[in-house]
Amino acid sequence: MNEGWPSRTALSAAAGRAAHPLVDAPPLLFTDPLALRLLGGLADEMIGYHRSNGGHIILAGTRTITTVRSRYAEARAAAFDQYAVLGAGLDTYAFRAPAEKRVFEVDHPATQEWKKGLLDAAGIAVPEQAALVPVDFEAGDGAVRQPAGAGFDTACPALVSWLGVSYFLTRDAIAAALAEIGGLAPGTELVMDYALPPGLRDAEGDAYAEIAARVTREAGEPSRSRFAPDEVNALLKDHGLDVVENVGVERAVPPEAWRRTDALRPFDYFRLVRAVVTR
Repeated sequence: MNEGWPSRTALSAAAGRAAHPLVDAPPLLFTDPLALRLLGGLADEMIGYHRSNGGHIILAGTRTITTVRSRYAEARAAAFDQYAVLGAGLDTYAFRAPAEKRVFEVDHPATQEWKKGLLDAAGIAVPEQAALVPVDFEAGDGAVRQPAGAGFDTACPALVSWLGVSYFLTRDAIAAALAEIGGLAPGTELVMDYALPPGLRDAEGDAYAEIAARVTREAGEPSRSRFAPDEVNALLKDHGLDVVENVGVERAVPPEAWRRTDALRPFDYFRLVRAVVTR
């Protein structure tokens, strides 16, 4: 995160979600009806990259990653009355959620201030049941302490998603956040993604990782952490979370989603894990 500038990764993720129905063929992996509006004046340029060169590994890969992980997380949201979106970026679930669901968006203060400006410009109101909570994970602000101060009920089960964040944090910062999440009410679920290390990626994953690492480093958001699946399973267990599934992108959505005629393909760069608080 460069001081005074919001997350570039949040921008590219929103552009990937917005571009997917405009660039790719059915079946759609995920639909975010507000992403394009939220991009505002940035939309033409950002979507233009996908229109003109959508088959490039970094663009097709970003559309794949962002749509699959959003679909995977939101499929679990209906089972909970409250949902904490850690590292929310330009996620729009809080502005599409049913009125009875409490949603807590947690992210870096600079990104949230930028997002508020985009919301205002797009005419998208923050619903009464949603709260934007500023937290700097690396500084140890508290993944749970801060949302609790905004009304998050730590005594009731919740869905917690943590997508597109672990890549950029140190292992100590990840462990600190998991320790807080593991202390939430039994039955709370965590959906988290993580990057695979070299040797566990396929050729497409290596190609994506090489370019993504360079781009994010130049943007001031260097990649810091990669995990093998067994490492993640053990880390979650150490913090009171039992793993339900730990899957690659191919298995994270129904098989028919990959019967495609466009550039989107499953590839081994990251995985999704779903775990439940048991203590």
